[in-house]
Amino acid sequence: MTTGTKIEWTEMTWNPTVGCTKISPGCKNCYAEKMAERLKAMRTPGYENGFELTLLSNRLEDPLGRKKPTIYFVNSMSDLFHENVPFEYIDSVFDVITKAHWHTFQILTKRAERLAEYFGTRMAPANAWIGVSVEDKKYGIPRIDHLRKVPAAVRFLSVEPLLEDLGDIDLTDIHWVIVGGESGPKARPMRQEWVEAIQVQCEEQSSAFFFKQWGGWGADGKRRAKKTNGRLINGRTYDEMPTTL
Repeated sequence: MTTGTKIEWTEMTWNPTVGCTKISPGCKNCYAEKMAERLKAMRTPGYENGFELTLLSNRLEDPLGRKKPTIYFVNSMSDLFHENVPFEYIDSVFDVITKAHWHTFQILTKRAERLAEYFGTRMAPANAWIGVSVEDKKYGIPRIDHLRKVPAAVRFLSVEPLLEDLGDIDLTDIHWVIVGGESGPKARPMRQEWVEAIQVQCEEQSSAFFFKQWGGWGADGKRRAKKTNGRLINGRTYDEMPTTL
């Protein structure tokens, strides 16, 4: 099953696994956990186990049925490189990605060490963009070095939720950076100067910059609805994408 999505930087989602476990501060208010439990209560197929890690091999070939070239976010409801997903199953996912060469697939993980281990003996398909989540200095920044080891056409960072000033970031061989604030009733604030610092570094180091949202806290530090806060930085949007598109 593939579905449409409101995520600004992609077009559709494909979840050959669902469920996950929390490993760092960015996971604290996980949107996918809440959604999975809601889908379980609604008896939605694939969510019988709620947010428990579940492999859904019946979904593996779903992208092959769509002929229109599409950008897919892989595992919006999970983490493909979770320790309970065997490398053999990950191979099956990338086999489909290779076959569906007319699509583009975005794979994002917090398990950067396992990501680097997997690709230590494999090449990423040309239509696979590989990324890591970076929420802070302690847990997020070290993931970037592991990502750099991955032989991929596009390597990207999802800096969401941005929880602190990240300082100087080495963006060598990083093609794209997405930044966003946390949303939801327990959202933690993101400061404007943190965002601006990343945008400047992307410009200086020639990495595309995409600003997704302010989330539950506005640029002025006030709490509002996500839609009201919008996605402008100093009056403009940043929708940059990697140059491969």
